[in-house]
Amino acid sequence: MMNRMTDRMKRPTQLLTILCVLLLAACLLPAQDAPPAAAPAPQAPTYTPKYHGDPARSDSEALALAYMRGVMRAQMLFHKQHAHYASSLSQLVHINNFTQRMVNPDRGDYTAGFRAKTDNYILTMTPKNLDALHRSFYAEDDGKIHADETKPADATSQVVETHHW
Repeated sequence: MMNRMTDRMKRPTQLLTILCVLLLAACLLPAQDAPPAAAPAPQAPTYTPKYHGDPARSDSEALALAYMRGVMRAQMLFHKQHAHYASSLSQLVHINNFTQRMVNPDRGDYTAGFRAKTDNYILTMTPKNLDALHRSFYAEDDGKIHADETKPADATSQVVETHHW
């Protein structure tokens, strides 16, 4: 008699256990059929402008533009002293803040290009990977810096900064 009573008490517990297992299995099946959620695309860090009107779109661009301003300022001062522009970056060493280290054309994410005559010069900054955050830059002795995100910048590219030394 005691066995019958124990069996009657076990039945509802067994049924409840079976129902819970079936319910749990039913809940998990649709989750298995669903495609895995795509990981969110990594966001590029947003650039914080270094000053009011900063045309840079990234820290790399800010460094490239700062280098260009340094060369352009040194050329302007060299021209004032010698009545012509420096024909090489080496001639600009010790003019204003231009250092020997700045003669090296490898500028991190960019490569500097420099061509000069006594009456003008051309300075370019070409990114190692051209994209919207690594535009190419171009400047001449007129104080204008041009930028392009699709090709090497030239005198016809958009002006992003003008200096009136």
